Amino acid sequence: MNLRKLTPTDAPYMLEWMHDPDVVGHLSTNFAEKSLDDCLRFIAYAENTRDDLHLAIVDDTDTYMGTVSLKHIHNGTAEFAITVRKCAMGKGYSHFGMQSVLEIGKRELGLTGIYWCVSIYNQRAVRFYDKNGYTRTENIPQSIMEAYSQELLPDLIWYIY
Repeated sequence: MNLRKLTPTDAPYMLEWMHDPDVVGHLSTNFAEKSLDDCLRFIAYAENTRDDLHLAIVDDTDTYMGTVSLKHIHNGTAEFAITVRKCAMGKGYSHFGMQSVLEIGKRELGLTGIYWCVSIYNQRAVRFYDKNGYTRTENIPQSIMEAYSQELLPDLIWYIY
């Protein structure tokens, strides 16, 4: 397993998880409407942004297994995000990608707080975060909370690293 920059060859694999209801069923974005061109635009954006860090999680043959991100990097904080293809679930890719990017955030970017949230209905993700000892929090910076609609907030569990 490894992390690397996203490349255009990752786009079809990204679209695969975006169109898989088992992967995106509890996410707030409507990924089913995304196209291959949307994936390619995201990859191009990832190459040129300084506000976000988006990396591919790949297997030992350099095949894309998922994306791990630190978004809205500002004032020592960022928001974490991860998604993996269904074929990568339960094989350690999420754990590896998450631990790796959180360490990059702390060591290389000097972040003092990395936050993320998960829907209370996404029990697979809640079990993963809790099983791996991540800390729940209710003290989230306003700059991160602004990205979420008020209707969603009661159904979210927040974590901090």
